[in-house]
Amino acid sequence: MGLLAGRTALVTGGSRGIGAAIARRLGAEGADVAISYVASPDRAGAVADEIRAMGRTARIYQADQGDENAVGELIDSVAGDFGRLDILVNSAGVFTTGEVGASEADTDGFARQVDVNYRGVVAGIRAAAKHLPEGGRVVSVGTVSATGRLGFNGIGEYVATKAAVAAYSRGAARDLAKRGITVNVVQPGAINTEMNPEDTEWGAQLGATIPTGRYGRPEEVAALVAFLAGPEAAYITGTTINIDGGMDA
Repeated sequence: MGLLAGRTALVTGGSRGIGAAIARRLGAEGADVAISYVASPDRAGAVADEIRAMGRTARIYQADQGDENAVGELIDSVAGDFGRLDILVNSAGVFTTGEVGASEADTDGFARQVDVNYRGVVAGIRAAAKHLPEGGRVVSVGTVSATGRLGFNGIGEYVATKAAVAAYSRGAARDLAKRGITVNVVQPGAINTEMNPEDTEWGAQLGATIPTGRYGRPEEVAALVAFLAGPEAAYITGTTINIDGGMDA
């Protein structure tokens, strides 16, 4: 039946990349899965179809993670439609680069990052806390650069949002621990997705600097998330776990 049989999970940003891999893995572990997306219903639907083929229930929801009201409505809809919500995975995120003080900096993009990457996560955890039972799980996807070295110029605004999520999650973990709910953050390094492909000149150069000599796979991140979402991780909360091939070692 799988470690997550009988549980319902919501994966935000589950239509592609790391989010899609997480949704598939939770389904493979026996969970029913809700997937949120912003503008890719076909891709979200394809992931849901894969999960249904595993014998699980899957539904997709359009929701803008940068809109706190929409996030609250999403959580309530999932809990109502499935009859429960056991696992929240905050995977949705946006990425805008730009050096501090640059005249051409995308300030609107920076603001959008704060709305999606931080405020949307906070809104999701607050709303989910009303529904999560004892043994509930919250896992957010961050970045190794949030607590380690940056390594690149122009990403300060992005990593600040992810560092804020890590700090907030530690506080939420303490607040929710008395209810048996765990809150953790997974911090990937270089992961081979369509937004950051390994098979480019830049990817080859970066991969050579990673101690393992390669990018990670979305499925490797998903495996860690699935563990943290499962019963064997009940004593792990308020922590950030890097999955980066040793980038920050």
